[in-house]
Amino acid sequence: MQDARPASPLLTVSDFERAARARLSRMAYDYYRSGADEGWTLRANRRAFRRLEIHYRVLVDVAARDMSTTLLGTKVPFPILVAPTAYHRMAHPDGEIASSRAAAELGAIFTLSMLATTSLEDVAAASDGPRWFQLYVHKDRGITRALVQRAEAAGYRALMLTVDTPVLGRRLADVRNNFVLPEGLAMANLVGAIPADGVERKGSPLTAYIASRHDASLTWRDIEWFRSLTRLPVLLKGIVRPDDAVRALDCGAAGVIVSNHGARQLDGAPATIDVLPSVADAIAGRGVVLLDGGVRWGTDVLKALALGASAVLVGRPVLWGLAALGGEGVARVLSTLRDELSIAMALAGCPNLGSLDRDLVRVAHP
Repeated sequence: MQDARPASPLLTVSDFERAARARLSRMAYDYYRSGADEGWTLRANRRAFRRLEIHYRVLVDVAARDMSTTLLGTKVPFPILVAPTAYHRMAHPDGEIASSRAAAELGAIFTLSMLATTSLEDVAAASDGPRWFQLYVHKDRGITRALVQRAEAAGYRALMLTVDTPVLGRRLADVRNNFVLPEGLAMANLVGAIPADGVERKGSPLTAYIASRHDASLTWRDIEWFRSLTRLPVLLKGIVRPDDAVRALDCGAAGVIVSNHGARQLDGAPATIDVLPSVADAIAGRGVVLLDGGVRWGTDVLKALALGASAVLVGRPVLWGLAALGGEGVARVLSTLRDELSIAMALAGCPNLGSLDRDLVRVAHP
């Protein structure tokens, strides 16, 4: 990474991405940016937002806007969370600690990836902001149980179980770049739990982890088992179907994340904003409905909330901010999206989140 600060003003998420690209190695940038195979779903996630128009209301008192909400018992000042993403220290030496502190500064929930380059205990010790923990189920269920116990002991408030990864999607950029973690970085939460056996030293550590340790036989029965491990609320991440969303709640989940894994798993999966309304209808208020994938503007957040999301998560934008300016960049990305949402709500005639409804958003005519 280069040391020079960006010369141009950083006003949008796209500005931060350009600044991050200039600072990151090609391997790191491609790892963060790319999707699976042809990248069709990667493009669809963003294009789907562009197809939606905001049919704004006028002559509404929007002198004061309230963006606050409560998620699983935690009140947050605005409905934008940090999504779990791997390997923050590849973007900046301060890694997940800088990202979590920036989120805490703004009162946003920070979700730590199991594949972080900083341990969940070190992240918990770095700030007192609200934190969730994301993980996968291992073939060795003892590893999964231990991770859950560590997260509970460290004060994480919810668990996010990713369920869309029985095998790893083919990320062609990583294959072509022969992606490996830079020297000195490791999947910190798995150090000691997964012994080096040769396969982890060949190529992508993520690919090796999924191939050798991840449980591809996971079924709905195992969700009930996982739920039995913890007193914390459990969210299932990777849902795109209404029937799966209902079954998640029937298994004891507190909610779902409408997600296609940032388009990094199945190329050809639907854009998340397109399936959000049907999932929200199926949930019918029984649990939390969150969305990730393609959120780059405050207007995207508004559209997602209007179509049934309780809040959205952002992943790549946080990494762009971290790579560009460290923790300051993460805070600026989150505050930029927050401020864009506030302006969009004012211009759409919506003084609070309760005033965001489906009548506000319509598919654009061709």
